[in-house]
Order: sequence, then C-alpha cells, then structure tokens
Amino acid sequence: RMSVPVWSQPQRLVFSSDDGEWTSGICDCCDDMRECCFAFWCCPCFACKTAKAYGQCLCLPLLDIFSCTYPITMSMRVSIRQRYGIRGSLCHDCLCSTCCPSCVWCQMSREMKSRKLPTVLSDLIYR
Repeated sequence: RMSVPVWSQPQRLVFSSDDGEWTSGICDCCDDMRECCFAFWCCPCFACKTAKAYGQCLCLPLLDIFSCTYPITMSMRVSIRQRYGIRGSLCHDCLCSTCCPSCVWCQMSREMKSRKLPTVLSDLIYR
C-alpha cells in the first residue's frame, strides 16, 4: 500500500457577503410565513429539518431539549455566521438562542436559502 503525501490542507469554505450582516433580522419571521408557522408550532421538527439542510445530523437539535441554554442552537448559529462571514459575537448568539430559539432557527433557515450558491461542476473538477 502506497501513501501519498499531502501538499496542501483543505481550506475552510466561506461564502461571505460584502457587508458581513445577516440577510434578515431575528424578528423577520414573517418574511416566510410558511416556515414561521412550522417553527412556531413544531420547533424541534423545524430545527431538525434545518440542521439536516445544513449538513448536520438530523437529530442533533433534539439535544437542546435537555438543556435550558440551547447549546446546539447557539453552536449552529455560530457555525452559520462563520461560514457566511457574518459579523457578531458569541454573547449575542447565546442571548438570541436562549431568548427565542424558534426565531433563531427561522433566521438560519432564511440565511441558508438566501446564500445558496450554485455548484459549478467544472470548477470542482479542474481545481
């Protein structure tokens, strides 16, 4: 078995906007009424759907049920901020996630939808 040396490490993928802000506010749930209602009536189901769309384990948000501080919601918000180059602080993420987790999940879902970039197959093959 032959091993091949690694010459370069994979780089973190960051999709950033020019302004470094969320595309919608924490209280802009009415921008997508269907998702807002889904998150309001069944936040655990909505959180699982959103986590899956982000590429995480479907059941990961269910761990928040056993905590009063919503660590999974907060860590997902931090991850989305970092992936898209959104300014913010861990303190603000913690505050938002603790006070209104359903609003945070809606905001993260809207962010993922608005920042979805098409994959160009030729770019992936020739790199």
